[in-house]
Order: sequence, then structure tokens, then C-alpha cells
Amino acid sequence: MNKTELISAMAAKAGMTKTDAKKALDAFVETTKASLKKGDKVAILGFGTFSVAKRAKRQGINPKTKKPITIKAKKVAKFKAGKGLAL
Repeated sequence: MNKTELISAMAAKAGMTKTDAKKALDAFVETTKASLKKGDKVAILGFGTFSVAKRAKRQGINPKTKKPITIKAKKVAKFKAGKGLAL
């Protein structure tokens, strides 16, 4: 499912217009991003938890030259599914 299909499904399920569903989805994404940038978790009961994880500096290989390179440490977004999301 892509973003357009998700917006259509949200609009149909909630009985709202696609424009309102797009605004709601965009607001959720922006709010989640802002919280993660601050280092906060976003937990949605029955769905899952978005959090920030630190990825350590590590060694890699440049695919073109086959020479070793150092990949910088960075922060990445992580999602852990809740019990309500079990398939």
C-alpha cells in the first residue's frame, strides 16, 4: 500500500474527505518526526512504538573500489510492533 492508497483507505474508514485524511496523515508523520528528533518515543497502544536508536561507527567496503571505509555513527528511527498489530 502506498501513501495515496493509505489516504483513500483512511478516508473511507473514518468517513472523511481524502483531503482531511491527507492532512491527518501528514500531521501524524510531522509530529512523529519532531518527537523522534527530540529523542522522545511515540507509543500508540495496540499498534507499536517509534523510537530512536544509536547506530555505532562501523567498517564497510566501498563497492566500487573494494577498499575498506569507516561508516559514521548515526541515529536511526526504529519501530517495534505492539501486540495488537500481530497478524
